This record gives sequence, structure tokens and C-alpha cells, in this order.
Amino acid sequence: MKERLPFPRAILFDWDNTLVDSWEGMHRAMNATLTAMGHESWTMEEAQRRINRSLRDSFPTLFGDLWHEAHDIFYEAFKEGHIETLKVLPGAEEMLKTLGGMQIFMGVASNKVGSMLREEITYLGWDAYLPGVVGAGDAGKDKPAKEAALFAVQDMNIELGPELWVVGDLPVDVQFARNSGGTAVVMNNSLADIEEYGSLAPDAFVDSCKDLLPLITICAGER
Repeated sequence: MKERLPFPRAILFDWDNTLVDSWEGMHRAMNATLTAMGHESWTMEEAQRRINRSLRDSFPTLFGDLWHEAHDIFYEAFKEGHIETLKVLPGAEEMLKTLGGMQIFMGVASNKVGSMLREEITYLGWDAYLPGVVGAGDAGKDKPAKEAALFAVQDMNIELGPELWVVGDLPVDVQFARNSGGTAVVMNNSLADIEEYGSLAPDAFVDSCKDLLPLITICAGER
């Protein structure tokens, strides 16, 4: 961890495994897609390790020229039950409420398709906490490209740089922070071994949602 982090003017959170748990629905949809396309299904562990890029970035590698067909199968399967299986991670809503009171702009940057991401945010009643939202297909390029960050903070007079924190659970979130010139914080880490981050080591690790606020409070005191 860096000795000193800048106080965040804005925070872009990852969604799945960072603020919510929607793996049940994603795992079911992924296996429905794999089966339909003649592939072996994945365990939950495999799904959590391998589903971290948008479908337009990952499905061409998985399914070749048939990736558009696989894309449609996935989303038809995912639409059935993705709201009902959505679970808020412990401490997430309390954290967002407190950060909102600190006048920190917040948003979500996810590789879940934008319309479904917004549907889930609205279902939880979090629109007021998270005005800056970018999902797959919203920007010219998906996360981890900086175009996704620019889309999320557009019209907010927020520049990309260290005062933009990117908070997520995987190396792709760290890469997103690096591409955006931001500060990378891993929260609710999804990898078994921190060494798996390699050259994508974040600027800070926090165990859970309740641990992010103390880190930001320290940064506030150092300003």
C-alpha cells in the first residue's frame, strides 16, 4: 500500500463482488450459454475467475464467429431471475450513504451490460448514491479502457487522475485505474493469493465495505 493516498474527489466502484453478489444469475446464464454452444460448463469458481471482461471483449475469444449468437443466449438466460438473485454485500449501503454525505461523487463501472446494470441499481434504490454509471456498451470502449471512466464522470467537472479512486475486487479493476490515471483500491478481494495481482498490485487493499471508510477518513485527515 502507498504511504499516502489522495483524498478521493470521485469513486468508481465495480459492481459484482464489490457492492453486490449476483454470481448465481451470472453463473447460471454462463453455463446455459456454454451448453448451448457445445462447451463444457464451468464451476462457480471458474466463472468467478474468468468472467471479468465485457462480452464484446471476451466472447469472440470463447466462441469465435458465433459470439453474437452466444451473446444473445447469455442475456436471455441472465434476464430470467437476475434481480431476484441479487444480494447486497454486508456494509455496502451504509458505506454509500456515508460517502454520499461526504460530498464524494460516486458511480459504478462494470462490464455488465448497461441497461441491466441500471436496472439492478434502481431495484436497490441506489440511484441517488451512484449517479455516474457505465456498463458494457455505453462507452466507445468497455472497462478497463479509460473511455469507460470518461463516460461515467462526464459533465461532472471531474478530471481523470489520482483523485479518482477505482474500487473493485480483481486485477481488471486495477488495470482500469491505471488506464484512467486513478488510484486503485481492491475491496472484497476475489483472488485467493494476493501475488496473483503481479504487476497490477493496487495502491491499497481493504477487506470489506466497512473497511473503506476508515481508509478515506485517514486520507481526509492528511489533506
